[in-house]
Amino acid sequence: MKKLFIAAFIFVSTFTTNTFAEVKMGIILGFTGPIESLTPAMAASAELAFKEASDSGSLLDGETISVVRADSTCVDSAAATAAAEGVIAQGVAAIMGADCSGVTGAIASNVAVPNGVVMISPSATSPGLTALDDKGFFFRTAPSDARGGQILANITKDRKIKSVAITYTNNDYGKGLADVYAAAVKAHGIKVTIISAHEDGKADYSSEVATLASAGGDAVAVIGYLDQGGKGIIQGSLDSGAFDKFILSDGMIGDSLTDAFGKDLNKSFGSMPGSMNEKTAGTFASVAKAAGIDSSGPYTGESYDAAALIILAMQAGGSADRASIAKNVMDVANGPGTKIYPGELKKGLDLLAKGKKIDYEGATGVSFTSVGEAEGSFLEKEIKGGKFKNKKQR
Repeated sequence: MKKLFIAAFIFVSTFTTNTFAEVKMGIILGFTGPIESLTPAMAASAELAFKEASDSGSLLDGETISVVRADSTCVDSAAATAAAEGVIAQGVAAIMGADCSGVTGAIASNVAVPNGVVMISPSATSPGLTALDDKGFFFRTAPSDARGGQILANITKDRKIKSVAITYTNNDYGKGLADVYAAAVKAHGIKVTIISAHEDGKADYSSEVATLASAGGDAVAVIGYLDQGGKGIIQGSLDSGAFDKFILSDGMIGDSLTDAFGKDLNKSFGSMPGSMNEKTAGTFASVAKAAGIDSSGPYTGESYDAAALIILAMQAGGSADRASIAKNVMDVANGPGTKIYPGELKKGLDLLAKGKKIDYEGATGVSFTSVGEAEGSFLEKEIKGGKFKNKKQR
Protein backbone atom coordinates (compact mmCIF):
# COMPACT_ATOMS: atom_id res chain seq x y z
CA MET A 1 0.00 0.00 0.00
CA LYS A 2 2.84 2.34 0.92
CA LYS A 3 4.60 1.61 -2.40
CA LEU A 4 1.37 2.28 -4.29
CA PHE A 5 0.96 5.65 -2.55
CA ILE A 6 4.53 6.65 -3.37
CA ALA A 7 4.12 5.64 -7.00
CA ALA A 8 0.89 7.64 -7.23
CA PHE A 9 2.58 10.66 -5.66
CA ILE A 10 5.46 10.51 -8.13
CA PHE A 11 3.01 10.23 -11.02
CA VAL A 12 1.00 13.25 -9.88
CA SER A 13 4.13 15.32 -9.22
CA THR A 14 5.60 14.49 -12.62
CA PHE A 15 2.33 15.19 -14.39
CA THR A 16 1.96 18.54 -12.62
CA THR A 17 5.53 19.59 -13.37
CA ASN A 18 5.43 18.71 -17.04
CA THR A 19 1.95 19.89 -17.86
CA PHE A 20 1.77 23.04 -15.76
CA ALA A 21 5.39 24.16 -15.71
CA GLU A 22 6.30 27.65 -14.55
CA VAL A 23 8.24 30.06 -16.74
CA LYS A 24 10.15 32.83 -15.00
CA MET A 25 10.14 36.32 -16.49
CA GLY A 26 12.22 39.28 -15.39
CA ILE A 27 10.91 42.80 -14.90
CA ILE A 28 13.71 45.32 -14.42
CA LEU A 29 12.58 48.91 -13.78
CA GLY A 30 13.64 51.87 -11.65
CA PHE A 31 11.59 51.13 -8.57
CA THR A 32 13.86 53.63 -6.80
CA GLY A 33 15.36 56.74 -8.32
CA PRO A 34 14.25 59.62 -10.53
CA ILE A 35 11.18 57.96 -12.13
CA GLU A 36 10.05 55.85 -9.19
CA SER A 37 6.55 57.36 -9.31
CA LEU A 38 6.08 55.98 -12.84
CA THR A 39 7.38 52.43 -12.54
CA PRO A 40 4.67 50.82 -10.35
CA ALA A 41 2.07 51.24 -13.11
CA MET A 42 4.56 50.13 -15.75
CA ALA A 43 5.37 46.95 -13.84
CA ALA A 44 1.69 46.28 -13.13
CA SER A 45 0.89 46.65 -16.84
CA ALA A 46 3.53 44.10 -17.79
CA GLU A 47 2.37 41.74 -15.07
CA LEU A 48 -1.19 42.11 -16.37
CA ALA A 49 -0.08 40.63 -19.70
CA PHE A 50 1.84 37.82 -17.98
CA LYS A 51 -1.20 37.02 -15.82
CA GLU A 52 -3.49 37.10 -18.85
CA ALA A 53 -1.32 34.48 -20.53
CA SER A 54 -1.06 32.35 -17.39
CA ASP A 55 -4.81 32.40 -16.79
CA SER A 56 -5.60 31.56 -20.41
CA GLY A 57 -4.43 27.95 -20.13
CA SER A 58 -3.24 28.30 -23.72
CA LEU A 59 0.42 29.17 -23.16
CA LEU A 60 2.56 26.19 -24.21
CA ASP A 61 -0.15 23.69 -23.24
CA GLY A 62 -0.86 25.18 -19.82
CA GLU A 63 2.36 26.69 -18.60
CA THR A 64 2.19 29.67 -16.24
CA ILE A 65 4.48 32.63 -15.62
CA SER A 66 6.07 33.87 -12.44
CA VAL A 67 7.75 37.28 -12.28
CA VAL A 68 11.14 38.16 -10.88
CA ARG A 69 11.37 41.89 -10.22
CA ALA A 70 14.60 43.87 -9.91
CA ASP A 71 15.50 47.52 -9.48
CA SER A 72 17.41 49.25 -12.29
CA THR A 73 17.60 52.51 -10.25
CA CYS A 74 17.29 54.21 -13.67
CA VAL A 75 20.67 55.90 -13.23
CA ASP A 76 23.25 53.55 -11.67
CA SER A 77 24.60 51.26 -14.39
CA ALA A 78 26.67 49.15 -11.99
CA ALA A 79 23.68 48.52 -9.73
CA ALA A 80 21.46 47.80 -12.74
CA THR A 81 23.98 45.34 -14.16
CA ALA A 82 24.21 43.53 -10.82
CA ALA A 83 20.42 43.39 -10.60
CA ALA A 84 20.20 41.90 -14.09
CA GLU A 85 22.84 39.31 -13.25
CA GLY A 86 20.72 38.26 -10.29
CA VAL A 87 17.60 37.99 -12.40
CA ILE A 88 19.28 35.98 -15.14
CA ALA A 89 20.86 33.68 -12.56
CA GLN A 90 17.34 32.73 -11.51
CA GLY A 91 16.71 31.33 -14.99
CA VAL A 92 14.35 33.90 -16.52
CA ALA A 93 13.33 33.26 -20.12
CA ALA A 94 13.35 36.97 -21.02
CA ILE A 95 13.35 40.47 -19.50
CA MET A 96 10.71 43.17 -19.72
CA GLY A 97 12.91 46.24 -19.29
CA ALA A 98 14.93 48.06 -18.51
CA ASP A 99 13.63 51.60 -18.43
CA CYS A 100 16.12 54.47 -18.62
CA SER A 101 18.49 54.45 -21.59
CA GLY A 102 21.86 54.34 -19.83
CA VAL A 103 21.06 51.39 -17.59
CA THR A 104 19.26 49.63 -20.42
CA GLY A 105 22.34 49.82 -22.64
CA ALA A 106 24.55 48.62 -19.79
CA ILE A 107 22.34 45.63 -19.01
CA ALA A 108 22.02 44.69 -22.67
CA SER A 109 25.74 44.95 -23.43
CA ASN A 110 27.09 43.46 -20.21
CA VAL A 111 24.56 40.84 -19.24
CA ALA A 112 21.56 40.12 -21.45
CA VAL A 113 23.17 39.84 -24.89
CA PRO A 114 26.20 37.82 -23.67
CA ASN A 115 23.76 35.41 -22.00
CA GLY A 116 21.40 35.26 -24.98
CA VAL A 117 18.46 36.75 -23.08
CA VAL A 118 15.84 38.84 -24.88
CA MET A 119 15.22 42.32 -23.46
CA ILE A 120 12.23 44.38 -24.54
CA SER A 121 12.39 47.87 -23.08
CA PRO A 122 9.17 49.85 -22.81
CA SER A 123 10.85 53.23 -22.30
CA ALA A 124 14.54 53.42 -23.25
CA THR A 125 14.51 56.08 -25.97
CA SER A 126 18.12 57.16 -26.57
CA PRO A 127 18.98 57.29 -30.29
CA GLY A 128 22.28 55.61 -29.41
CA LEU A 129 20.49 52.33 -28.68
CA THR A 130 19.55 52.00 -32.35
CA ALA A 131 23.15 51.06 -33.13
CA LEU A 132 23.54 48.69 -30.16
CA ASP A 133 25.36 45.48 -31.12
CA ASP A 134 22.55 43.36 -29.72
CA LYS A 135 22.86 40.17 -31.78
CA GLY A 136 19.07 40.27 -32.19
CA PHE A 137 18.26 40.13 -28.46
CA PHE A 138 17.25 43.76 -27.78
CA PHE A 139 13.94 45.37 -28.74
CA ARG A 140 12.00 48.40 -27.56
CA THR A 141 8.32 49.23 -27.73
CA ALA A 142 9.09 52.94 -27.25
CA PRO A 143 10.16 54.99 -30.28
CA SER A 144 13.60 56.58 -30.42
CA ASP A 145 14.23 60.15 -29.31
CA ALA A 146 15.50 60.76 -32.82
CA ARG A 147 11.81 61.12 -33.62
CA GLY A 148 10.65 62.24 -30.18
CA GLY A 149 12.88 65.30 -30.23
CA GLN A 150 11.52 66.33 -33.61
CA ILE A 151 7.93 65.94 -32.39
CA LEU A 152 8.62 68.08 -29.31
CA ALA A 153 10.22 70.72 -31.54
CA ASN A 154 7.19 70.73 -33.84
CA ILE A 155 4.90 71.31 -30.86
CA THR A 156 7.18 74.12 -29.65
CA LYS A 157 6.89 75.81 -33.05
CA ASP A 158 3.14 75.34 -33.23
CA ARG A 159 2.78 76.98 -29.82
CA LYS A 160 4.63 80.03 -31.18
CA ILE A 161 7.64 79.89 -28.88
CA LYS A 162 10.31 82.20 -30.32
CA SER A 163 13.20 81.47 -27.97
CA VAL A 164 13.97 78.63 -25.60
CA ALA A 165 16.52 77.73 -22.94
CA ILE A 166 17.31 74.01 -22.71
CA THR A 167 18.40 72.04 -19.66
CA TYR A 168 18.95 68.30 -19.68
CA THR A 169 19.81 65.58 -17.21
CA ASN A 170 23.44 64.66 -17.71
CA ASN A 171 23.11 61.11 -19.05
CA ASP A 172 22.53 59.23 -22.32
CA TYR A 173 18.81 59.98 -22.37
CA GLY A 174 19.13 63.67 -21.56
CA LYS A 175 22.03 64.44 -23.87
CA GLY A 176 20.63 62.46 -26.78
CA LEU A 177 17.20 64.07 -26.64
CA ALA A 178 18.59 67.57 -26.02
CA ASP A 179 20.80 67.33 -29.11
CA VAL A 180 17.92 66.25 -31.33
CA TYR A 181 15.52 68.81 -29.88
CA ALA A 182 17.97 71.71 -30.11
CA ALA A 183 18.77 70.99 -33.76
CA ALA A 184 15.07 70.64 -34.61
CA VAL A 185 13.93 73.88 -32.94
CA LYS A 186 16.78 75.78 -34.58
CA ALA A 187 15.64 74.40 -37.94
CA HIS A 188 12.22 75.91 -37.17
CA GLY A 189 13.85 79.32 -36.66
CA ILE A 190 13.51 79.26 -32.88
CA LYS A 191 16.40 80.78 -30.95
CA VAL A 192 18.16 78.49 -28.47
CA THR A 193 19.56 80.78 -25.77
CA ILE A 194 21.51 78.09 -23.87
CA ILE A 195 21.94 74.33 -23.62
CA SER A 196 22.94 73.40 -20.09
CA ALA A 197 23.25 70.06 -18.28
CA HIS A 198 22.07 69.44 -14.73
CA GLU A 199 22.87 66.61 -12.34
CA ASP A 200 20.20 64.62 -10.54
CA GLY A 201 20.11 64.20 -6.79
CA LYS A 202 20.89 67.77 -5.70
CA ALA A 203 19.00 69.51 -2.93
CA ASP A 204 19.10 72.92 -4.60
CA TYR A 205 19.04 74.02 -8.24
CA SER A 206 19.17 77.80 -7.81
CA SER A 207 22.57 78.01 -9.49
CA GLU A 208 21.39 76.09 -12.57
CA VAL A 209 18.24 78.20 -12.75
CA ALA A 210 20.26 81.41 -12.49
CA THR A 211 22.36 80.31 -15.46
CA LEU A 212 19.25 79.55 -17.49
CA ALA A 213 17.61 82.84 -16.46
CA SER A 214 20.63 84.89 -17.49
CA ALA A 215 20.38 83.40 -20.99
CA GLY A 216 16.62 84.06 -21.09
CA GLY A 217 13.93 82.63 -23.33
CA ASP A 218 10.16 82.47 -23.72
CA ALA A 219 10.27 79.09 -21.99
CA VAL A 220 12.69 76.54 -20.62
CA ALA A 221 12.75 73.02 -22.03
CA VAL A 222 13.30 70.59 -19.18
CA ILE A 223 14.64 67.29 -20.48
CA GLY A 224 14.94 65.18 -17.37
CA TYR A 225 13.09 63.30 -14.66
CA LEU A 226 10.00 64.36 -12.80
CA ASP A 227 11.10 62.99 -9.43
CA GLN A 228 14.62 64.40 -9.51
CA GLY A 229 16.58 67.24 -11.13
CA GLY A 230 13.86 68.22 -13.57
CA LYS A 231 11.50 68.83 -10.71
CA GLY A 232 14.22 70.83 -8.95
CA ILE A 233 14.69 73.06 -12.02
CA ILE A 234 10.98 73.81 -12.11
CA GLN A 235 10.86 74.49 -8.36
CA GLY A 236 13.78 76.90 -8.61
CA SER A 237 12.31 78.63 -11.66
CA LEU A 238 8.94 79.19 -10.01
CA ASP A 239 10.50 80.30 -6.72
CA SER A 240 12.70 82.88 -8.44
CA GLY A 241 10.25 83.90 -11.14
CA ALA A 242 12.82 83.01 -13.80
CA PHE A 243 10.36 81.03 -15.94
CA ASP A 244 6.68 80.19 -15.75
CA LYS A 245 6.40 78.17 -18.97
CA PHE A 246 8.02 74.74 -19.24
CA ILE A 247 8.48 72.45 -22.23
CA LEU A 248 8.52 68.92 -20.87
CA SER A 249 10.17 65.78 -22.17
CA ASP A 250 8.52 62.39 -21.67
CA GLY A 251 10.52 61.78 -18.49
CA MET A 252 8.91 64.86 -16.97
CA ILE A 253 5.31 63.82 -17.56
CA GLY A 254 3.43 62.24 -14.66
CA ASP A 255 0.96 63.05 -11.93
CA SER A 256 3.63 63.54 -9.28
CA LEU A 257 4.72 66.70 -11.12
CA THR A 258 1.27 68.25 -11.28
CA ASP A 259 0.56 67.08 -7.74
CA ALA A 260 3.57 69.13 -6.65
CA PHE A 261 2.99 72.30 -8.68
CA GLY A 262 -0.64 72.24 -9.83
CA LYS A 263 -1.88 75.32 -11.66
CA ASP A 264 1.55 76.96 -11.59
CA LEU A 265 2.27 74.76 -14.62
CA ASN A 266 -0.82 75.76 -16.60
CA LYS A 267 1.21 77.33 -19.43
CA SER A 268 3.35 74.25 -19.86
CA PHE A 269 3.28 71.44 -22.42
CA GLY A 270 5.24 68.47 -23.67
CA SER A 271 5.05 65.14 -25.45
CA MET A 272 5.43 61.45 -24.78
CA PRO A 273 4.99 58.26 -26.79
CA GLY A 274 1.35 57.25 -26.90
CA SER A 275 -1.84 57.03 -28.86
CA MET A 276 -5.45 58.18 -28.77
CA ASN A 277 -6.57 55.30 -30.99
CA GLU A 278 -9.66 53.73 -29.43
CA LYS A 279 -8.95 50.23 -30.76
CA THR A 280 -5.45 50.11 -29.25
CA ALA A 281 -4.97 52.69 -26.48
CA GLY A 282 -8.68 52.89 -25.65
CA THR A 283 -9.02 49.13 -25.30
CA PHE A 284 -5.92 48.95 -23.13
CA ALA A 285 -7.23 51.71 -20.87
CA SER A 286 -10.38 49.65 -20.29
CA VAL A 287 -8.49 46.40 -19.71
CA ALA A 288 -6.08 48.12 -17.32
CA LYS A 289 -8.88 49.87 -15.43
CA ALA A 290 -10.65 46.56 -14.89
CA ALA A 291 -7.44 45.30 -13.29
CA GLY A 292 -7.14 48.37 -11.07
CA ILE A 293 -4.28 49.93 -13.03
CA ASP A 294 -4.07 53.63 -13.89
CA SER A 295 -2.79 53.54 -17.47
CA SER A 296 -2.69 57.32 -17.97
CA GLY A 297 1.00 57.67 -17.15
CA PRO A 298 3.90 57.23 -19.56
CA TYR A 299 4.91 53.81 -20.87
CA THR A 300 2.14 51.70 -19.35
CA GLY A 301 0.89 50.55 -22.75
CA GLU A 302 4.45 50.00 -23.91
CA SER A 303 5.08 47.82 -20.84
CA TYR A 304 2.00 45.68 -21.51
CA ASP A 305 3.08 45.33 -25.13
CA ALA A 306 6.66 44.39 -24.24
CA ALA A 307 5.42 41.58 -22.00
CA ALA A 308 2.83 40.47 -24.56
CA LEU A 309 5.43 40.23 -27.33
CA ILE A 310 7.60 37.98 -25.16
CA ILE A 311 4.62 35.72 -24.48
CA LEU A 312 3.55 35.52 -28.10
CA ALA A 313 7.10 34.97 -29.36
CA MET A 314 7.40 32.09 -26.91
CA GLN A 315 4.18 30.53 -28.24
CA ALA A 316 5.19 31.08 -31.87
CA GLY A 317 8.34 29.04 -31.32
CA GLY A 318 6.59 26.49 -29.15
CA SER A 319 9.22 26.93 -26.46
CA ALA A 320 10.44 29.10 -23.57
CA ASP A 321 13.95 28.72 -24.97
CA ARG A 322 15.69 32.10 -25.01
CA ALA A 323 16.97 31.83 -28.59
CA SER A 324 13.53 30.77 -29.81
CA ILE A 325 11.94 33.83 -28.22
CA ALA A 326 14.48 36.12 -29.91
CA LYS A 327 13.84 34.49 -33.27
CA ASN A 328 10.07 35.05 -33.15
CA VAL A 329 9.60 38.56 -31.71
CA MET A 330 9.66 40.33 -35.06
CA ASP A 331 7.24 37.85 -36.65
CA VAL A 332 4.51 38.34 -34.04
CA ALA A 333 5.10 42.11 -33.92
CA ASN A 334 4.88 42.86 -37.62
CA GLY A 335 2.59 40.19 -39.01
CA PRO A 336 1.08 39.61 -41.48
CA GLY A 337 -1.72 37.83 -39.72
CA THR A 338 -4.74 38.28 -37.48
CA LYS A 339 -4.52 41.50 -35.51
CA ILE A 340 -4.37 41.05 -31.74
CA TYR A 341 -5.39 43.81 -29.32
CA PRO A 342 -5.16 44.25 -25.53
CA GLY A 343 -7.10 41.58 -23.66
CA GLU A 344 -6.86 39.20 -26.62
CA LEU A 345 -3.72 37.30 -25.69
CA LYS A 346 -5.61 34.00 -25.40
CA LYS A 347 -6.87 34.52 -28.93
CA GLY A 348 -3.33 35.14 -30.14
CA LEU A 349 -1.96 32.15 -28.24
CA ASP A 350 -4.65 29.84 -29.62
CA LEU A 351 -4.05 30.97 -33.21
CA LEU A 352 -0.29 30.47 -32.86
CA ALA A 353 -0.84 27.01 -31.37
CA LYS A 354 -2.73 26.11 -34.54
CA GLY A 355 0.13 27.36 -36.71
CA LYS A 356 -1.71 30.54 -37.70
CA LYS A 357 0.02 33.92 -38.12
CA ILE A 358 -0.75 36.99 -36.00
CA ASP A 359 0.03 40.70 -36.16
CA TYR A 360 0.21 42.03 -32.61
CA GLU A 361 -1.18 45.59 -32.46
CA GLY A 362 -1.51 45.78 -28.69
CA ALA A 363 -1.90 48.99 -26.73
CA THR A 364 0.41 51.10 -28.88
CA GLY A 365 -0.16 49.87 -32.43
CA VAL A 366 3.09 47.92 -32.40
CA SER A 367 5.14 48.09 -35.58
CA PHE A 368 8.89 47.53 -35.45
CA THR A 369 11.62 48.97 -37.64
CA SER A 370 14.21 46.62 -39.10
CA VAL A 371 16.32 46.93 -35.91
CA GLY A 372 13.44 46.05 -33.59
CA GLU A 373 12.32 49.39 -32.25
CA ALA A 374 8.84 50.87 -32.36
CA GLU A 375 7.98 53.37 -35.05
CA GLY A 376 5.45 54.73 -32.59
CA SER A 377 3.17 57.73 -32.26
CA PHE A 378 3.24 60.58 -29.76
CA LEU A 379 0.80 62.47 -27.57
CA GLU A 380 0.94 66.22 -27.30
CA LYS A 381 0.31 66.94 -23.62
CA GLU A 382 -0.68 70.23 -22.01
CA ILE A 383 -1.39 71.24 -18.45
CA LYS A 384 -4.81 72.74 -17.81
CA GLY A 385 -6.37 73.23 -14.40
CA GLY A 386 -3.20 71.86 -12.88
CA LYS A 387 -3.56 68.48 -14.64
CA PHE A 388 -2.02 66.85 -17.69
CA LYS A 389 -4.45 66.65 -20.62
CA ASN A 390 -4.11 65.06 -24.05
CA LYS A 391 -4.16 67.72 -26.75
CA LYS A 392 -3.81 65.48 -29.80
CA GLN A 393 -1.90 62.60 -31.30
CA ARG A 394 1.17 63.38 -33.38
